[in-house]
Order: sequence, then structure tokens, then C-alpha cells
Amino acid sequence: MKPGARYLGNGASEFRIWAPLLERMEVRLVSPAEGIYPLCQDDMGFWNGVIEDAKPGDDYILVLNEEKERPDPGSEFQPYGVHGPSRIVDHKTFAWSDEAWSGLALEEMIIYELHVGTFSETGTFAGIISHLDDLQELGVNTLSLMPVAQFPGERNWGYDGVYPFAVQNSYGGPDGLKKLVNACHDRGMAVILDVVYNHLGPEGNYLADFGPYFTDRFRTPWGPAVNFDSAWSDQVRSYFIENALYWFDTFHLDGLRLDAVHAICDLGAKHFLQELGEAVEKYCRSKGRKHLLIPESDLNDARLIRPRQEGGYGLDAQWCDDFHHALHVLLTGEDRGYYSDFSTSTEQLGKAIREGFVYSWEYSRFRKKHHGSSSRNCPSHRFVVFSQNHDQVGNRMLGERLSTLVSFEALKLAAATVILSPYVPLLFMGEEYGEENPFLYFVSHSDPDLQEGIRQGRRKEFEGFYCQGEFPDPQSPMTFLRSKLNREGKSGEKYQVLRDFYRRLIRLRREVPALANLSKDNLNLSADAAHKLFIIQRWHGGSRVVCFLNFDVSAVRFSAGELSAGRWQCRLNSSDKTWLGPGHSLPDILEPADELLVPPACCALYQIEVGS
Repeated sequence: MKPGARYLGNGASEFRIWAPLLERMEVRLVSPAEGIYPLCQDDMGFWNGVIEDAKPGDDYILVLNEEKERPDPGSEFQPYGVHGPSRIVDHKTFAWSDEAWSGLALEEMIIYELHVGTFSETGTFAGIISHLDDLQELGVNTLSLMPVAQFPGERNWGYDGVYPFAVQNSYGGPDGLKKLVNACHDRGMAVILDVVYNHLGPEGNYLADFGPYFTDRFRTPWGPAVNFDSAWSDQVRSYFIENALYWFDTFHLDGLRLDAVHAICDLGAKHFLQELGEAVEKYCRSKGRKHLLIPESDLNDARLIRPRQEGGYGLDAQWCDDFHHALHVLLTGEDRGYYSDFSTSTEQLGKAIREGFVYSWEYSRFRKKHHGSSSRNCPSHRFVVFSQNHDQVGNRMLGERLSTLVSFEALKLAAATVILSPYVPLLFMGEEYGEENPFLYFVSHSDPDLQEGIRQGRRKEFEGFYCQGEFPDPQSPMTFLRSKLNREGKSGEKYQVLRDFYRRLIRLRREVPALANLSKDNLNLSADAAHKLFIIQRWHGGSRVVCFLNFDVSAVRFSAGELSAGRWQCRLNSSDKTWLGPGHSLPDILEPADELLVPPACCALYQIEVGS
């Protein structure tokens, strides 16, 4: 049973709170009903009790040892924020209409990451629903929401959440999230939620008042580490495992992105991530459909996605930062911070396209140590790749998107590199039309000392990175407003053409079997290193394509005699005037005796004709 309050019906609710070291706990109903009700502790340190007059909509607070009053660690709704009382929720009253929904295979997903507060004008779940048809028309079939667990104030990336089971009140609360998921499923779209199990935020974090949720053996960059392997850790692990199952069972979510799992410190024989994977797999078997676990890690550790029978944790896929870094440096030439580990040659991006990880136990100058493990034998669909995401944009000091760093031709080239790759592509909100507003780091904490601490922390973080320009104050409402998408200002031809280009790429990925089948084995990559031209051949059955990616500033010549014999038809040329390119001509049909002149910053895709 998950922690917190559970409505039983007939006006009664059951409470279950883990606090093994307390001597007394009471539930105090505060609105609209009032009263104090003692709970009884069991042998495992859980305080339990049924209150006959506690119904949905009632607000309550927990009284600890007759001294402190705290919200419920298992709260499902914090209508007054992180310091206010919790509210009882009845999840059985929501009218789901997704009974026929069976989910999407990971291989089929086109993921679209968004931040609820900045994606729409209203900054709510309802605001997202109003744009779902546009996303579906683009070809997106999976939303990836940045964290929605209750955080302080109304402006936050979500990684400062302190109530893992409570849906952010300013976004629309539990019902708002259900309506969004239901609307997505009605359109054949999946929903993935970003969850944070490595730490809790600094404001409103009262877990330590209840029990040993944290450990002083480790520390994360964001505060105390969660106790996953010391005394009492069984109940802490269960707390987060129940949280994962709660999102699947109560909100019908299709998957979870697990934030920064390298900061989950666990030296036990069975890592928390393995136990989580086993619990989710058992849940999926009982429900008859798949729910995904997709971790983010900067360790390049293939154990995350390796099958458990081979010594791995058996998770479904992981974000691949190396792919992004290699692509970004090749496009921009940036060389500070972690980009110092990457070069403007073709070698590293080539390895990322062939294998996934670039660093597979090579020496990292940035880390000053050897880094990573080989992903050569990991299936392609185990990696999520991108040219932009919330981290890679928002953790720049000025939050610049790729659209403000490279040319229009390079934007199209980046999109093609990601979407036509053998991996699962992820788009960051607005990139499909070239959004130019920054995505900055923002918070709305109430403690002045905490506000200043965050300012100083961000300044220190950027000491070795990009430090030009005025530092945007994370606490300022203007920083948040500047980060909102500006769709109304993107009605010009350039923005529409870029969106159409993304739509064409996604359609090709789905319709051409050689692109739809994600396989490293059916891929051959060669590169003209002197001219930064990639020639990527992929095949599946009778379908075969060749993709030319020219990262050079000059046109590069290629002899078609190096391809398989046959007539190759051009399916896409990013330099064509249709896509507002410079208009460099490429042949519609490529014969073995032909020479191809690939324009600079160009993607060209050819497909062999059936029967040729």
C-alpha cells in the first residue's frame, strides 16, 4: 500500500505514514471538517488508522509527537503549496476513456519534451491539451513532461519537488494531469513523466522529520542523498518504488524518465534501480501492458540497460548525452565545460551514430579520468538521442537554443541527424519551428537566504563555462516569462518551413522500413574526415537508404559508385528551395556512374527503387 491517505468510500479514509522513530502521531482535519485522530504504530514503523469522517476534499495535517505539524509525505495534493495542509483525493471518480489504449513500443516513439509552465500561455495541463492536435499533426506520438511533483511556488523546473506523490497545484493538480493523459491516449499518444529519486528540493522538504529518509554517508550536488542502502532503507526504497507504480496505476502514465540516476547512491548487493525495474516488470505482467523506465545518467554505464540475466539493471532505455555533445560541438565549435571532451572532427559523432556512447573507457580531459563503458552491443532502441533538451539548453547561462547559435541550414542538418538516426529521437519544445526565446533556469522560493544561495550556486556553476552577458536571476518572474514559447511570433515562412521539414523527416522515419527498423547491425557508416561528410547506409529487408550529412562549410563530392548498384531516388534534400535552402541542385535519380556534389550544411536522403 502506498503511503498517505486512501479514501475507502462511505466518508471514511485510511491513513498510513512511515515514521519509525516517532512516539506519537495524529491526523488533524482542518477543513471543512475538524478534529484530531490518533494513529497506531506497527512493527515496521508505519502509523495506521481509519477515520470514519475524512472524505475527498478534506484538508488535513499530521501532528508529530504533539509538537510539529507537517504535511503528509504521501500527500496526493497540496492545494496551498509545500507548507500547507494536504488534501484527500478520490481517484475512482475520474472518467477514463482510454480502455482500448495498449501503449506504444519504444521503437515507434517520437518523443517531445516539454515544461508545463512554459509550453502554453496558461502554463497548465489544460494548456497542453489545446496544442495536442498540432503536435500529432507534426508526427509526435509521445510527450515527455518535466517533473510535476509539488514544488515551492509556481515557477520551477520541477527538480525541486518535495512531495513525490502530489501533482503541482498551479499546473492543475491530479485531475488536470489525468485529463492530459486521457486526451493523449485518445489521440494515440503516450505520456512519459520525469521523476526525481536522487534528492528532494530544499524548501518544504520535511521528510527528515518523519524518519531516516536521508543519509549523511553521501551528498548530491543538490542536497542530502536519499537513504537507499543504510538502516531503515527498505522502507525508503519502498516509498519510491510505490511512487513509480502510483504514476502508472493512478495516472495511466506510459513511462518514467528517471532523473540523474548517477546521484542515486546505493552500495548494496541489489541496487535500487534493479529492484525498481523488477517491481515495474511485475506490475506490467499483472496489467498486461508495458510501462517504461528511461534513466538519465552521465556515467555512460551500459549496466543500466543491460538485461538482468547479464548483470545489468534491465531498464528500458537511457538518454545519450554523448550523441548530443558530439553533434553540438561539430555544429558550433564550442569547447568549454564538458564540450572540451569533444572535437570538431567526424570521429566522435560517427562513433555515437554507430554505437551510442562516445566515451567507453577513454580518458576524459574534462573529468580528468577514464570514463564510460562500451555500448557497442546495446540495441539501438535502448538510447534516446537529441540535439536539444531542457538540460543542454537551460543549463547554459543565457539559455540559448540551437536556433540562436547556428544557421538555418545547420538547424535542418541537426534535425536530420537526430530523426534519421537508428535511435529513439527526442525533440525539445519549440525546436520544431526554431523557437528563439531562451529556456532559462527559474525558481520561486519564499526564503530570501535560499534565493541568494541559488543565485550564487548558479554563478559558480558557470565559472568554467559560458560567462558572457548578464546573469539572469532565477528568482525573477521575468526570467520565467522570457522562457515561455512565443508561437505568435513564429508565423513567418522560415518557422513554418522548418516545422514542415521536421514533419517530413518524421514521416520518412515512419514510412521507410530501413529507417523505421532501429538496428546498428543494418547500418554502415563511412566518413570523409577531411571534409566532414558522413555517408550512412541503412537497410531492412528490401528497403535501403543512404543519408549524406555534410557538416562542412563547402560542398563535398561523392562518387555513387561506392553505393550498391541500382537507381537511387532522392527523398529529401535540405538545401532545396522548398526548404528555403540555397537551391543547390542534387539529382532526383542517382546512378552508379554519377558523382554527387553534396552542398554545405546539407542533409540528402536517397532510397533505392523497389526492384532495381
